[in-house]
Amino acid sequence: MPITRRSALACLGAGLAAWPTFSGAAETRRTAPGIAFAFSLYGMRTLPLTRALRVCADIGYSGVELACMTGWPCDPAALAAADRASLRRQLDDLSLDLPCLMENWKLVAPAEAHRANLDRLQVVAELAQDLRGDGSPPLIETVLGGRPEEWPTVRDAMVLALGDWERVAEKSKVVIAIKAHVSGALHRPEDALWLVRQINSPWIKLVFDFSHFERQGLELRPSLRQMLPETVFVHVKDNVTTADGKTEFALPGDGKTNYNDYLRQLVDGNYHGSVCVEVSAQVSSKPGYNPIVAAERSYLNLRGAFEQAGLRARA
Repeated sequence: MPITRRSALACLGAGLAAWPTFSGAAETRRTAPGIAFAFSLYGMRTLPLTRALRVCADIGYSGVELACMTGWPCDPAALAAADRASLRRQLDDLSLDLPCLMENWKLVAPAEAHRANLDRLQVVAELAQDLRGDGSPPLIETVLGGRPEEWPTVRDAMVLALGDWERVAEKSKVVIAIKAHVSGALHRPEDALWLVRQINSPWIKLVFDFSHFERQGLELRPSLRQMLPETVFVHVKDNVTTADGKTEFALPGDGKTNYNDYLRQLVDGNYHGSVCVEVSAQVSSKPGYNPIVAAERSYLNLRGAFEQAGLRARA
């Protein structure tokens, strides 16, 4: 039976009632020393922004990533000054952190598209500053486009283009975090590390998303150990094998990733950023997908791993 709005809300309410320690209280959500637990609104495009934030806070997430692509609810073009001030107030009222803004740019592009990307980067960086709250502005994270087989021929061009991005980031005082993607030109840990170290700037760092490396048959520990020194943001999701033998992304905890080990490795590696649930479009585009249920399920799937790593207060 498809999940309806009524059944999703009933499920959410029943789940929250069973979590006395994780009922959405700000003081409880902020007990995690060093690593925060966030949800990306990339998986909530169909929800009004104010409702999406409320759902994440009520479930128990400590923060959110806002999806800022063109046409999305947090597209800077859709947020006037009053909207930005209102959004900042709501984040404060709900005690939600804002660690990151999501974008989707292609790094190596024709000259006109490259200039447009730089202009867009400036606009998103201004949004980051407007939403910064009392601390540092949120990161801007993006994949880089291209195809895996292109890496050897585009990597030098990527260094040049990323140098232009770095100059905008430094001027705007906003960190850009780039993400390796299984289907992108930048797709392997060692290449991601090489690329950011060619720039060698505090304004260009990495996103770690193991699901893209798992697809390539790589192991968690060596991948994380390699990238962690330059990593400022972590996305989590899983992979599953479908009935027809294909591999597709899934909610975190629905696959084979050992999150107890994953979070322990982050703690031992002195990581101090956010661990953020990303719901892939391969999940959110399925018939019957409900963003509230996805957010709650992901939280339940990972809650125990956070506790075992000493990152959450126990009931």
